[in-house]
Amino acid sequence: MQRLSRSVDAPADLGIEVIGVPAGATVELDLRLESVMEGVLVTGTARAPLTGECVRCLEPVERTLETDFQEMFSYPDADSRARPVADPEDDAEEETFSVEDGLIDLEPVLRDAVVLALPLQPVCREDCPGLCTQCGARLADEPDHHHDAVDDRWAALQGLADSFRVGGRNDVNGAGAGADEKQEK
Repeated sequence: MQRLSRSVDAPADLGIEVIGVPAGATVELDLRLESVMEGVLVTGTARAPLTGECVRCLEPVERTLETDFQEMFSYPDADSRARPVADPEDDAEEETFSVEDGLIDLEPVLRDAVVLALPLQPVCREDCPGLCTQCGARLADEPDHHHDAVDDRWAALQGLADSFRVGGRNDVNGAGAGADEKQEK
């Protein structure tokens, strides 16, 4: 068994649309390499900076990701010894990694571990109110922000009600001042 600590540059496109590890950022790896009969078992932890945007308010989000991974890297001739009878159904879903010239390629394993550990909907804070659906204002900056909702189906009646307003007073029956006296006669 051998323990290693390495700092490597992040490969490009290590993330999803809204959050990921910037290309070239430093990824810290703590690895444990164990020699087993079939190959080398790699167990490790990766730490990397994340940048992205909040899915609710589109503000920048910066975090640090820490994820664990474990993968078996087989010796080139280990597959033929381990499985004398080839079963095509077993090979359909299983991706195998191998030791080539005494080296292992950790990038695919690292990519799988990091991308699967990313939040699917990152937020700047858990109680982020987001953006106004009508005008796009950031609701965290304007907590009392609102719009008067007018139902278009009642718009014609609102216009009718406004035409009956006289001198700041509501005139419900449409008659002017003194209408009550005329109705009584």
